[in-house]
Amino acid sequence: MKRAVVILSGGMDSSTAAYIAKQEGYEIVAVHFDYRQRTEGRERTAFRAICDALGVKARYEIDLGFFAQIGASALTDKNLAVPTDGVQPGVPITYVPFRNGIFLSIAAAVAEKEGAEALYIGVVEEDSSGYPDCREDFIAAMERAINLGTKEETKIVLKTPLVHLKKEQIVQKAAEVGVPLALTWSCYQDEELACGVCDSCRLRLKGFEKAGLEDPIAYRSLG
Repeated sequence: MKRAVVILSGGMDSSTAAYIAKQEGYEIVAVHFDYRQRTEGRERTAFRAICDALGVKARYEIDLGFFAQIGASALTDKNLAVPTDGVQPGVPITYVPFRNGIFLSIAAAVAEKEGAEALYIGVVEEDSSGYPDCREDFIAAMERAINLGTKEETKIVLKTPLVHLKKEQIVQKAAEVGVPLALTWSCYQDEELACGVCDSCRLRLKGFEKAGLEDPIAYRSLG
């Protein structure tokens, strides 16, 4: 069976990408990164639950603690507040500098080791929080760099099945491919109940509302 590495946070987007990879016939190698984000404990729980649901055997949980040392993001520096007043134009303070570039580099190393031919990442360009490392042209540049920097026989295709979807379309796609959305976690700041007011919660809730579906996770607030 062909193999694919999936970068899997445990959130709705990455979980949907994982289920799409399975639907497309790949044996999944799941990679989860602990970069000292505020909700890492809850995200790891979601990652393991999604892997169990998918029957994933090859799993990597990789420690990237240096992100906290770099800081400059409200996700990794608790001295910075997570915005809760709605999604604003521009790059928000929740952006983690070059996070996806680093994730993709490490996941490519895993893919080369595992003999995978594809690498899935659940980036969203059109209806995201404005992160520069979620853009399609950035992913294309990373794919070229990865294939230049690996063995000649290594050929890795970066797959971004959600990149042009809006959040409601992602919700619909998740339902279509059978993602157990109750197991996923998207909140940027809370681990017990989703806060409902951070950018990620707002985007998720808006997506469910526009899709005409009910979000199965519980929220402290509904914005």
